[in-house]
Amino acid sequence: MNAEADMQQQEPCGLVPLGEHLSAPTTRAAMLVQQEALTAAREYLRGQGFVELLPPLVGPVTDPGGRGAKALDVDYYGHPYKLMTSAILYKQASLRGFDRLFYVAPNVRVEPPETATTGRHLVEFHQIDVEIAGADRAGAMAVAAGLLQHVVRRVWQEVPDVLRGLGRDEVTFAELLAGGFEVCTHAEAVARLHDSGHPQSGDAEIDWVGEELLSHKADRPFFVTDYPKGSRGFYDREDPQRPGTLRNFDLIAHGGYGELVSGSEREVDYRTIVTRMRESGENPAKYDWYLRVAREGIPASAGFGMGVQRLVRYLTGLDALWQVSAYPKLPGVVAP
Repeated sequence: MNAEADMQQQEPCGLVPLGEHLSAPTTRAAMLVQQEALTAAREYLRGQGFVELLPPLVGPVTDPGGRGAKALDVDYYGHPYKLMTSAILYKQASLRGFDRLFYVAPNVRVEPPETATTGRHLVEFHQIDVEIAGADRAGAMAVAAGLLQHVVRRVWQEVPDVLRGLGRDEVTFAELLAGGFEVCTHAEAVARLHDSGHPQSGDAEIDWVGEELLSHKADRPFFVTDYPKGSRGFYDREDPQRPGTLRNFDLIAHGGYGELVSGSEREVDYRTIVTRMRESGENPAKYDWYLRVAREGIPASAGFGMGVQRLVRYLTGLDALWQVSAYPKLPGVVAP
């Protein structure tokens, strides 16, 4: 019997009944940290000239995703729509009216059941989604680093006793606040993993184990750039000087917490987008509204998404994402 067929109605995290989870002191502490983190994120981004938009929840297409995650279907007045796995396509379209924008966006991704034990996956999660017209990758990385530093600083200012009550020590974040995040390429990260005996493919995303290994060896967050073409969505811009390499990045947290941010320069050329869709197995006809916008012209941009629950887990030091969600839904677990 496969994992999906074996799914049964269970309590939300598979471990703790929802009522018990909601009344737990740890859940309350995590929600206080989340509240301050979101306040700080909005404060930082609005201070940088960004406008907050409310994101769409359903659409005819969504981010095709990766790593085996699927979108949920919705019957929208007889039309097959999708719940948003991410609002990346809408972010790009919104640049026509807003050159610096962000969402705090709810996303739904039906992750493979085997990811339930990573401590880093939920079916329902939120992202701080940022897009910047006219920016290159370096510009987006600078905003992501500044946002993370501001959030960490403000949360420690506002709720230090909550963090200490969870066993966190401000010294853990001293190097982060000092700045100077290292940048290594995907190829360099793969080489480091090979040197440590981990069999990471050079043509794919860094796998969960590899990401955690790299994360444990760092004393502050660091960037990984230049992922291979084919490992990410069609909207990540291919480097014109190095075909096969994408102008993208991840920001990896130190301490074993893994990826916090994923971003890139965006592909905006209509013909290239269509070609990239076909190369990645997507049917361009499904993306009619997006391609019509692209044909009319989408501003060049760069942007990123920062996972809210991953950020709160990193701040609180808790073991798994379900502990920092009020209503957790683990992959493969049917929950209320």
